[in-house]
Amino acid sequence: YEPIEGDGRHSVQMLNEKEDPSWGSCSLGVFICVQCSGIHRNIPDIGMKVKSLSLSRWEDQEVKFMAENGNELMKQKYEAFVPVYYYKPTHKDCQVLREQWIRAKYERKEFTGKLVTVSLTGTRDGMLMKRGRDNGQFLNRRFVLSEREGTLKYFTKYDAKEPKAVIKVDSINAAFQPEKIGNPNGLQITYLKDYNTRNIFLYHDNGKEIVDWFNSIRAIQLHYLKVAFPGANDAELMPKLTRNFLKEGYMEKTGPRHTEGFKKRWFTLDHRRLMYYKDPLDAFAKGEAFLGHQDHGYRASPGLPAGTHCNGAWQHGITIVTPERSFLFTCETEAEQQDWLKHFNDVISIQMSPQEYSMEAMFRHKH
Repeated sequence: YEPIEGDGRHSVQMLNEKEDPSWGSCSLGVFICVQCSGIHRNIPDIGMKVKSLSLSRWEDQEVKFMAENGNELMKQKYEAFVPVYYYKPTHKDCQVLREQWIRAKYERKEFTGKLVTVSLTGTRDGMLMKRGRDNGQFLNRRFVLSEREGTLKYFTKYDAKEPKAVIKVDSINAAFQPEKIGNPNGLQITYLKDYNTRNIFLYHDNGKEIVDWFNSIRAIQLHYLKVAFPGANDAELMPKLTRNFLKEGYMEKTGPRHTEGFKKRWFTLDHRRLMYYKDPLDAFAKGEAFLGHQDHGYRASPGLPAGTHCNGAWQHGITIVTPERSFLFTCETEAEQQDWLKHFNDVISIQMSPQEYSMEAMFRHKH
């Protein structure tokens, strides 16, 4: 049969919704993007067979099978009982999230029955590789996640009686950072410690294990959110679970007096909090800025104030004005400058929640 053409392949549900599906799974009867085709092909245990829609030759029975099934029907079957907290990756997410989502659906069939195959609630106890705060070495550490206590603890030794740290789960953000951490299964845990942002960098050699830890954190967060906001529905609570950073990258910055030299720093924009580090893998931020609403004296604009001495190599300036002070940054390229500005102004244009007003007050008290 000739390669598949026509509109039938466009009405799909896939990870990469931005692109036309260019491949099809003859085993499942679903259309998929090129990124996911590689993942499907690497699941030999269940006989996954994929073909290009434009380059491969399709047999009559394969075309008939695709027509009889399709993405909508298979979604109803394989995603019938996905827990609310379970993270559904998009085309922007890293390989391990996309691969484990596909394996959970089609290989392990975790969501076809009312009982999820692996319970991610309750208590989770196991070993994860953790990066040392001072020496940068990854060492095996025991982590215990408890729904009853609402905490994530870690211990320097497996049989240690006292944990090295006790972290409230409702204060945690977890985001996969394979490139930054240098491991395909790298996970960054961020939380507030004594009003300062603390980062923990983790990984596990098993992709399923690290994704299960990630979704277990989300499950316990959802449990506590339902207690804190009893009238809220799932759609309102979902954005309060783990989130990806809006943007990360290098800029140069000067100090509060604007007379110091510009120094290169790594910046992380986590919604309203802009943090900067000497190194991307630092445990603590060197400094933070809070971005409130534009009606309250917050503003981001291109360029630097007249007379600013810019000693750095980067010339594309950004000025952020807050009620307390102004922050001056420079970017390497105009494209980077415009991208940072877009994200800053998007945040500043959003109305603040009561929790964010509390955070703003905390920042003012701290600084």
